[in-house]
Amino acid sequence: MEEIVLNSGDTAWVLASTALVLLMTPGLAFFYGGMVRTKSVLNMMMMSMVTIGIVSVLWVIYGFELAFGYKANSPWYGNISFSGLGGVVNDFTNNGGVYPIPVLVFAAFQLMFAIITPALISGAIADRTKFTAWAIFVAIWSTLVYFPVAHWVFAFGNKVGDTITGAGYLASRGVQDFAGGTAVHINAGAAGLALAIVIGKRVGWRKESMRPHSLPLVMLGAGLLWFGWFGFNAGSSLAANGTAALALINTQVAAAAAVLGWLLVEKVRNGHATSLGAASGAVAGLVAITPACAFVAPWAAVVIGLLAGAICALSVGIKYKLGFDDSLDVVAVHLIGGIWGSLAIGLFGSSAVNSLSLDGIFYGGGTALLGKQALGVGLVFAYSFIATLIIGYAIEKTIGFRVKKDAEVEGIDLNEHAETAYEMTSSSRGGSLL
Repeated sequence: MEEIVLNSGDTAWVLASTALVLLMTPGLAFFYGGMVRTKSVLNMMMMSMVTIGIVSVLWVIYGFELAFGYKANSPWYGNISFSGLGGVVNDFTNNGGVYPIPVLVFAAFQLMFAIITPALISGAIADRTKFTAWAIFVAIWSTLVYFPVAHWVFAFGNKVGDTITGAGYLASRGVQDFAGGTAVHINAGAAGLALAIVIGKRVGWRKESMRPHSLPLVMLGAGLLWFGWFGFNAGSSLAANGTAALALINTQVAAAAAVLGWLLVEKVRNGHATSLGAASGAVAGLVAITPACAFVAPWAAVVIGLLAGAICALSVGIKYKLGFDDSLDVVAVHLIGGIWGSLAIGLFGSSAVNSLSLDGIFYGGGTALLGKQALGVGLVFAYSFIATLIIGYAIEKTIGFRVKKDAEVEGIDLNEHAETAYEMTSSSRGGSLL
């Protein structure tokens, strides 16, 4: 194996990106927490926080090895030695090339992706999920779904000269996903759809008002997600280089354009451009540009983002037509946005901006790349959806996935955590609420 010469600048950038991506999960907690009702906000935020704990521990025990451990002829999962990262650190392949950063930095960076992916799912089942059942689901789903899918997409094998062995199934077939359109967003969106079907509708769905209780929290969460996403996308270059710069500018302009796209749909359809729409549009654009950020020109990123905002805004109504209660629109934003962004590479991919990219249809490359992208989209969606249905029904039929009706109506925060988000007490002088 070629000797790795460490670069302190690249190492510093990936370390900073790792911290940025971790920040996205608390940002997601604020984003989701503000969107639910007052009686559910703590439970919603706790679903993200406990995911950090569970996945971090599993990653050290076997998760990183399952996703990135080297096996010569294993396109579906990596090698597991249960060495607690010790064996991986001492005997790690170059994952398709030599990177000038320590292996533990790469492992830490990828851990943050593993954390936020199941956390994204929680928005689809807000207001009605047992906390213990959720924790068990996160452990099982990460093991059986995320870790293997990460291997399919992100494991590029051991490269010696021009020979590569042990690459993941989709990576070996030329499916392009720079930072997780398939492995993260389609994966989480498909799982969210499956769990919404398993758990069923909230009490009073479509009959009672279930409006966000704190739009400032939603906006704060969206801002933290946007900020952290620069580490998510630009950090995936694993170096402080031109590819990182391309990914960063594309991330910015796609998110900005998506805000405009979502607000335009709202204005035309409802007559009002809302803060919730602006926050949701930004996230939709970030989702869509994630797989494409290093493979398209900035002008194409604007188009991808603008269309992502409009498409995802229009997709919110799907749940009402099909009758599933996706509480916080995980399907509309992450599944639909992830599908659009992944397929968009087949349209706008350009070898002129990145020599590792193939040319898409608009650059004279024909439909070959679009076909590869469709393979990635279809396989990840089908596996995640079916596997999550099985896991979800198994939990539901054993310990139960959903809280009792009375607990849901009274408030899941009080019943699951013995806490409330806001303590409203009377003033001894004026009787006003403090």
